[in-house]
Amino acid sequence: MDTIIGTYECKVDAKGRVLLPAPLKKQLAPSLQNGFVLKRSVFQPCLELYPMEEWNVMMQKINKLNRFVKKNNDFIRRFTAGVKVVEIDALGRLLVPKDLVVFASITKEVVFSSAVNIVEIWDKEWYEKSINGEDVDFADLAEEVMGNINDNDDGIS
Repeated sequence: MDTIIGTYECKVDAKGRVLLPAPLKKQLAPSLQNGFVLKRSVFQPCLELYPMEEWNVMMQKINKLNRFVKKNNDFIRRFTAGVKVVEIDALGRLLVPKDLVVFASITKEVVFSSAVNIVEIWDKEWYEKSINGEDVDFADLAEEVMGNINDNDDGIS
């Protein structure tokens, strides 16, 4: 799958349905037939929407873990906790199950945020807190994470 691009704000109805923005739906079109997996994020109070083919790649990696190692078994259980197979309906809506709405503290507005090959789904207020958080200096983080990567021989990242 190609990289997913964009950040989109949407309203959530009382049943937990969210209308996918047209640009996002267009990017996800190749995956609409196979469906998606929706799960809790490991590190943030948000949800992660995996196109089924991306989920299968992740499961191939996880399946390599030795389940007779307790830490591995505990990780698998927690990683897959609350996982749901979901589809986009004929009207272009995604139904977020109630338990995942509660986990992500989703109220009236959500933000769909691209995260390379998956989409994060945030309550708008939590998303704003996350990206504006003073607990992380983004310049320092960018240097630490990306500063030593140089895939080209020309010295330019």
